[in-house]
Parts: sequence; C-alpha cells; structure tokens
Amino acid sequence: MSGTAAATAETEADFCVVGGGPAGLTLALLLLRSGARVALVERTATLRREYRGEILQPGGMRVLDALGVLTPARAQGCHELDRFQLVADDRVLFVSDYRQLPPPYDHLLSIPQQQVLGQLLGRCRRYPGFTFVEGSRVTRLYRHADRVTGALAEGRGGALRIAAHCIVAADGRYSRTRSLAGIASGRDDVFDQDVLWFKVPANGRAHRDVRIVRGGSDAVLLYPSGPDSVQIGWLLPHREYRTLAPRGVEHIKDRVCAAVPQYAREIRHTVRSMADLTLLDVFAGFSPEWAQEGLLLIGDSAHTHSPIGAQGINLALQDAVAAHPVLMASLHEKDAGVAFLERYCGPRRRDIRRMMRLQVAQSRMMLSPGRFSRALRPKMASLVSHTPAYRRILRQIAFGSGTGISSEYFMDGYERLEQECA
Repeated sequence: MSGTAAATAETEADFCVVGGGPAGLTLALLLLRSGARVALVERTATLRREYRGEILQPGGMRVLDALGVLTPARAQGCHELDRFQLVADDRVLFVSDYRQLPPPYDHLLSIPQQQVLGQLLGRCRRYPGFTFVEGSRVTRLYRHADRVTGALAEGRGGALRIAAHCIVAADGRYSRTRSLAGIASGRDDVFDQDVLWFKVPANGRAHRDVRIVRGGSDAVLLYPSGPDSVQIGWLLPHREYRTLAPRGVEHIKDRVCAAVPQYAREIRHTVRSMADLTLLDVFAGFSPEWAQEGLLLIGDSAHTHSPIGAQGINLALQDAVAAHPVLMASLHEKDAGVAFLERYCGPRRRDIRRMMRLQVAQSRMMLSPGRFSRALRPKMASLVSHTPAYRRILRQIAFGSGTGISSEYFMDGYERLEQECA
C-alpha cells in the first residue's frame, strides 16, 4: 500500500531499497515505473535536514529531466553556474567553461537537495506498489542458504520485517546495510583532505562560478547555493581540524577570511560558534564487494568520492539508472545471484575507477601544498586547458564515463531512459 508503513510485523516487496538519497529514490522510482513493488527504508523522518551536496552536473540533470522531476524542483529555486575556476593569489589559472557543452545541459546547477528528493519521493508515492518506511533503520539482514532474503527495519513506528527478491543498499558512505553484510568500506585516504563547510549571505554578489580559491597555504571552495547564499568549504589537511578546534572559532575565521577576504564581513557576522561549522571527512571508498546473493550496493555505499568535481550526486543517479535494467531482468529471471548482479557491477566498477583517477588528478593539480606545487600549478593548469583532450575531459566530468551497460545511458544521450519514461 502506498504511503508510510505502519508497525506491522511483516511485508513483502520485489525490492527493498535502503536509503532515501538521490541513488535510492531514483532507483525506487525507476523500478516502480517498471511495475515492481518497492519498499524504501529511510532513517530520517523528514527531508528538512542539512545537505552539502547541492551541485548537479549536466548528466545528473538529464536523468532527473527524463524522470520529470527536474523542472518542478527547479521551480522551487536554483542557481545556474557557468564555469569552474581555479584561482591562486588573485590569478585565474584554469577555467572549465560548461557553456561549451550542447544545450540545454550546458551548465552546472546549484539546487537544494531537499527539493530534488522531495520531487522524487512525491513521484514514488503515486504508485500503489510503493511502501515508504520512514524514520527507521535496517538493523538486520535475513539469510537463507547464504542468500539475503530480507531486512528488519526498526524505528519509532515499530519493527517491520521486509521480505524481498533483492535488497539494495543505498544508505551512504557509512552504510549500515553494508556493515551488516560484512562488507568493508574500502576506505582510502588518497585525497588526504577534509572540508569545513558553512554558508554565508551572498549580499547581492552571487556569481555564476564554482571556484577553488588558493590564498597562501589555504584553499577554499566557493559556490552560490542559491540566489541569496554562498557555500564555503575550507579545505584542510586530513585530521588537521583536531589541532585547529582547540584554538577556537575566531582563529578559524581569521584563516578563512585571509584566503577569501571578499567574504570576510559575511564570515565574521555569520559564523558565531563551532556549531555553525560542519566537518566533512573526505576519503575515497571502493568496497571490495558490490554484490552478495540477494544484495546489491550502489551510490556512496559502494564508492565514495571527494567533493572536488561535484560528482557525488551525478554518480549516484547514474548508478541507479545503470542498475535498474539489471535488477528488473533479475526479477524476471528470478535470479538475484552475484553472477547475475555482476552484469551491473562489472561495467560500473570500470566507470567509477576511471572517475576516481580523474578526481585524484584534479585534486593533486589544484590542492597539493608546498612551494614546488605552487610554482608548477600555473603551468599544469595552462597545459590542461589548451590540450585537445580538454573537451573530452570536460564531457567526462559532466556526463560520466560509460562502458558496457552504462554507456547506453550516459554517452548516447539517454535515449533509452527518455523512451522508457515517456
């Protein structure tokens, strides 16, 4: 039955999707449109919470557009971004111009994730085969003959046992479902950075760029998160926050203001205490297993990324689109074994590894500290921006790299998805 599940003892679905983020909700909607029954378990009871991933790449926009949710989500407020810039000591070293891409997806989009998720959830609720188990956590996986056959969701509404053909873990970088399955996160501190996030008022200066600004030894990520605010992320060496926090919020404000003096007034007025700051532990994650018998991992549950390049939501949406036809074929064939699910995992692993290599290269070029890196960075940026490969790299960042299953959706204009959703 559509709507919020009551505290009943048991229910049955074709798929139990754990996690109501971009990957989970997009996959749930695609499965529902194909006639499957879907139970979606989401640990929070409301979408009104703080999100940091608010930039959509063109590839993500096109997926949401094909599903009919982009236009109504945009109508609630958004901000188009034309370019990505690397600025060091007041000098623009590198510009990635999204207006070189073919319209209508020739820009980045800063849009509150709450609006996107709300539209996806609203679409899911239209289907009688949808059960929304909100405010609940998956606390157990049920197995029979070494195959995952269901999950136990527990929350304020009680305990609910969900039997399903396949469980899909889409519950994020710290996935409880992955942990219950005994799968390692595959954490790798290759980026060696953390990000300290906060927002300040734009005060009429909302530009149309995503910028990494380097001032001395510090680097700051800036982008408009709407017409009236700017998201600021201070990029820190991994674990350095432990030594900074005891020095207090005024010391932190002094450092950030020195790097981006144009926002010094807003920073000093808005950031009053450490509670106004959010620390993101940045790491790459690539789980050694993406599938077990009756279980599939997608999105951040399977692979975690740096905020550099704004790939988190993009890759999550693409995961959902690529997994959807494999899962429906799995349901039709009554086979949720690892070998069958590898039809998704194999090609997608190659795509994700390619994107991770690109992100690492971006991070090293833009953020590596030290005198040598500061001297070499302008030459590297100039070389990259003037090579014939630049447009190919831009398209890869914007739309993703596709092989096998995913290339049908991501590199050929999404015709299959658009036809399916027509």
